[in-house]
Amino acid sequence: MPRTIAVNTWVWTSPLTDAALEPLARTAARMGYDALELPLESVGDWDPVRARAVLDDLGMGAVVVGAMGPGRSLLARAGDVPATQDYLRACLDAAVILRSPVVAGPFYAPTGVTWRLSAGERAAAIGELRENLAPLARDAADRGLILAVEPLNRYETSLLNTVGQSLEALEPLLGAGVGLALDTYHLNIEEKHPAEAVRAAGAALAHVQVCGSDRGAVGDDHTDWPEMLRALDDVGYRGVLGLESFTGENATIAVAASVWRPLAASQHDLAARSIAHLRALGA
Repeated sequence: MPRTIAVNTWVWTSPLTDAALEPLARTAARMGYDALELPLESVGDWDPVRARAVLDDLGMGAVVVGAMGPGRSLLARAGDVPATQDYLRACLDAAVILRSPVVAGPFYAPTGVTWRLSAGERAAAIGELRENLAPLARDAADRGLILAVEPLNRYETSLLNTVGQSLEALEPLLGAGVGLALDTYHLNIEEKHPAEAVRAAGAALAHVQVCGSDRGAVGDDHTDWPEMLRALDDVGYRGVLGLESFTGENATIAVAASVWRPLAASQHDLAARSIAHLRALGA
């Protein structure tokens, strides 16, 4: 059975707005995408009810993605925890309206914020993360949703970089409103064997994002895509594959994602080549 393949609107624009959503959804549908990943950079940027109507008209699904900008963190040293919890509850509310099974993102700290941690400091940070994530996990479970927490590479965070770290940190919460979101870009940097890391995630795997190892198109890179798909089959993952890459046209997102050069001939080309390669592999 073909997988559900989504594309993140960050491929083309940031922040997503009501005005941009419908034409991007129609473009993605024409390319053959089944769903959109919808980043909620700020509450109110786009209307979930209107987005649901647009996607229903096209027969498309949705995945809500959290955006951890400056000050957003479940660790007090890196941001405003209560405000971040309120923001994530708004993401969950949007997910209910959009029938998104997950809200995915690196919810522990702002993307790009790093600091050194001794063993004791790391243990304390993990304890704080668990404490501040727990009420959100209950909120997610009550809604029938999963907060899919994403490890990032070492240049974007110093807290959770690998699947092993993430499983250990989140272990008390996994399965009750919390799972893992894995991105092949970060796996390529941090994991010795990315497909084995997927297998290690096992039943905790709640969302998967894909792109080339250079953040470009799937298939234009050295990733062993057939083996990656086999690993997903091995753990029984039948959730969404979401293409996540970024436009360099927005200064904020270009700096956050380190997009210093074009990643494809065009953003349309990046999206079209990615889904063509995945479908050719039987995804």
